[in-house]
Amino acid sequence: MGPIRIALLDDAPVHRDNFLKLTEEGFYDGLLFHRVIRDFMVQTGDSSSRNARPGQPLGEGDVGYTLPAEILLPYYYHLRGAVAAAREGDDVNPEMRSSGSQFYIVWGRSWAPKSIKDQRNALAEKGIEMTVEMRDAYEQYGGSPHLDGQYTVFGEVLEGMDVVRRMQQVATDSLDRPLEDVRIECAVVEQRSKAASRK
Repeated sequence: MGPIRIALLDDAPVHRDNFLKLTEEGFYDGLLFHRVIRDFMVQTGDSSSRNARPGQPLGEGDVGYTLPAEILLPYYYHLRGAVAAAREGDDVNPEMRSSGSQFYIVWGRSWAPKSIKDQRNALAEKGIEMTVEMRDAYEQYGGSPHLDGQYTVFGEVLEGMDVVRRMQQVATDSLDRPLEDVRIECAVVEQRSKAASRK
């Protein structure tokens, strides 16, 4: 559907280095965006999606390991365009460890002041603070604040949010899989940061 450029965060070095490794090995080439939810996010990284049959349930494939959480609130959060790691739920994953390969790009929704106040209060009940800067950014740009403090944000989209917008509007089945495959043709590393190069 078009190119997407992502910047990885040096402040999340475990996730950054893992993503670079998988990309350089060609892991993401040919994988589907297997989960797409309008006004929320698009998700990929299921290793079993590369040759999936039409209608085949997806979402369980990975690389066989997980990553320790690197949740960096209030600096990185689920603003529109954030790139974050998927994970198993709290009932089986109380440490909030990330999938070794599955990730999502946030689209989210736009937030009016009253609505974002409700989100801020809901996060506060979980012991998570939404700063004034976060509130203002969600009102201006949109996103998915209910995910804050629970998933690791490790990157952001630099170019291609128009592609994400089109992608998250496609028709999907009851399991949120696009009816017509949306595939990563090729993923490449354009440039390594100095921090990543030292690893």
